[in-house]
Amino acid sequence: MSMEYLGLSEINGPLVAIEGVEGAFYDEIVELAAEGKKKLGRIVEINEDKAVIQVFESTAGLSLLNTHTVLTGRPMEIALSEDLLGRTFNGIGQPIDGLGPIRAEVTRDVNGQPMNPCAREYPRNYIRTGISAIDCLTTLIRGQKLPIFSGNGLPHDELAAQIVEQASLGGEGQEHEKFAVVFAAMGVKHDVAEYFRRRFEECGASSHVVMFLNLSNDPVVERLITPKVALTAAEYLAFEKNMHILVILTDMTSFAEAMREVSSLKGEIPSRKGYPGYLYSEFAAIYERAGIVKGSSGSVTQLPILTMPNDDITHPIPDLTGYITEGQIVLERSLHQKNIYPPINVLPSLSRLMKDGIGAAYTREDHQDVANQLFSSYARVGEARALASVIGEDELSPMDKKYLQFGIAFEQEFVGQANNEDRTIEETLDIGWRLLHILPKEELDRIDTKILEKYYQP
Repeated sequence: MSMEYLGLSEINGPLVAIEGVEGAFYDEIVELAAEGKKKLGRIVEINEDKAVIQVFESTAGLSLLNTHTVLTGRPMEIALSEDLLGRTFNGIGQPIDGLGPIRAEVTRDVNGQPMNPCAREYPRNYIRTGISAIDCLTTLIRGQKLPIFSGNGLPHDELAAQIVEQASLGGEGQEHEKFAVVFAAMGVKHDVAEYFRRRFEECGASSHVVMFLNLSNDPVVERLITPKVALTAAEYLAFEKNMHILVILTDMTSFAEAMREVSSLKGEIPSRKGYPGYLYSEFAAIYERAGIVKGSSGSVTQLPILTMPNDDITHPIPDLTGYITEGQIVLERSLHQKNIYPPINVLPSLSRLMKDGIGAAYTREDHQDVANQLFSSYARVGEARALASVIGEDELSPMDKKYLQFGIAFEQEFVGQANNEDRTIEETLDIGWRLLHILPKEELDRIDTKILEKYYQP
């Protein structure tokens, strides 16, 4: 039963307070009406008979005396059906593509339910992105959460768009399985949002993409809902429609900044760098919604993107994200300055679930050995470059010079590729073998002898 109240006790930015409420609950949706306009909000704090409400739009036009507040008695919900595919919504799930509301089969609470650990199935198969540095060295596994750590000015938007265009289910016999992408952008500028829209349309990917866009001039509090709305849509398509869903969330830094701003307005005691103490639990509530449920043939895989302030990987946002997720892909500014795209630094990048989704049954039998050798050899490149900076390149040993040659070729030909180049896993591994031929055979000590004999052709 809905309850209506007249008047507010306080207005503070996107927050309003009302007193004398009865039967209200946390996350309940509230309708506020003043001057003939309706606005939506949700209850974020309850103290005895006082409730604090986050308004999803500007509080302009609301007054303390004549605002009508209706407690709806329900949480934030989103209408769901397969008609979501190919549609564009705002940050709270309202259509903004001019095609009208979707025909709803069900409605779901956007806050979701924690996934029972006992009901989880261990991720196995991989998702092919067509990007060598990811597919070979930090393989994305279905049901995994693998963040991309970027920085301001680095091409993470371009990389996200390329992954949306090229992502597909890896392995043989996967053609019959349905695959789609849920793309959620938080706090993006109009030109960036238009870039994503236009690129998806030009490549024909729009039909299997669901877009949720929270623009930079949209309400800050809407950013706190956007990833939850996107994940609710992803869970529906995955676990009720048996689809494999890749969720791309960009930029989680905007989400954290919005949380810090709202927390400050609520007068909460700040933690590291001014972020609220519950930043970790909020991140966990989002990231842990990835996975595979027993009995369902669908999966939810997450690829959150975050920009590290001042390129600091120890900043609370990447630091806490690293605790929760299963690895990371790190973009490097020095590679970007060399005009290498995508500028992925493979040494600090890793995928903790990679070992269980590659090999003869999934990719190719030599995958793990090639990845191990490329990591090892590229690490030696760093040592050779450090030595060259001290004694000069001419004074290096012939072997160190070979590693310098390998390092340049690896960055330009393996890590580097065109922003519309879609490589198969076989092409990626073949490029890896070609680059390893730069080094003498006796240097390839991370590859099994049988694999080496089969694939290393002098």
